[in-house]
Amino acid sequence: MTRVTQSMLSSNMLRNLNSSYNKMSKYQEMLNSGSIISRPSDDPVVAVKGMGYRVELDKNEQYKRNIREAHTWLDSTDEALDQVGSAMKRVKELIVQAANDTNTTEDRQKINAEITQIKQQLRDVANSKVGDNYIFSGTHTSQPLYTDSTGPQNPAITTGATGEIKINVFDGISMKLNTPGNDFFKEVDDFMGRVETVLQSDATSAEISDALGLDMSDGAGNNIPALDGLYEKTLTIRAEVGARQNRVEMMENRLDIQNVNITKQKSQNEDTDYAKTITEMVTQESIHQAALSVGAKIIQQTLVDFIR
Repeated sequence: MTRVTQSMLSSNMLRNLNSSYNKMSKYQEMLNSGSIISRPSDDPVVAVKGMGYRVELDKNEQYKRNIREAHTWLDSTDEALDQVGSAMKRVKELIVQAANDTNTTEDRQKINAEITQIKQQLRDVANSKVGDNYIFSGTHTSQPLYTDSTGPQNPAITTGATGEIKINVFDGISMKLNTPGNDFFKEVDDFMGRVETVLQSDATSAEISDALGLDMSDGAGNNIPALDGLYEKTLTIRAEVGARQNRVEMMENRLDIQNVNITKQKSQNEDTDYAKTITEMVTQESIHQAALSVGAKIIQQTLVDFIR
């Protein structure tokens, strides 16, 4: 039989009291920090899961930044194409007006001056930028589609003019960011050049109609197949851009939902359950007080106490 000494009782009591203090300190730290762990060694499994959740949230944050960039590109592209469509409508009005027999040569020259300005404006639209990037230049985002408003199309754009720029918007999912406009704007510019040439030649209304394909079959002379075709092509490109805008919005909503789910899982993994922790801390305090009371009775007075 092992002999229990006063020293053993004292040591056990102090060890138990120290353990009780540590438990209360842990509960207090959980309440203060809002987390069930303060260091990975507290619970390695919880720590590893928490790191995984944080990695997923960081990736989602990057995808959100990418989506904001996609929104900027697509919105800018849509706005530019809207300007092209509006310009096409105005050009049609001017051509019909120029083909009217009541116009004089001076009138047609005034119309041509506006046509020239619209042509230059369309070249400016073709050189639209997002930040430092030209959005219609394919993969040559540092090169303008036109060297200036009156110069020819930039020959450096020919190679890579149809190149796609893609951006990641979700795990394993990338989306086309740009809309290469080399071929489209060349068609527009060529047509505008033909209109300028015809109006500068002092042509009659009949010659203007023949040169620009003005169709009189509807009785109003408002059909211009080449121009109408360009307008339809503009609408088609805008529809494709709009479809990508819708998809970007869907991916954004999907990321928001995933963020909520991951945040919830992270919270369930490591956040403090305040009601449970407070209950456990109160219980531990009661146990600690009981241990102090019992310990005071167990440790007997020593000879030193009588000497005092």
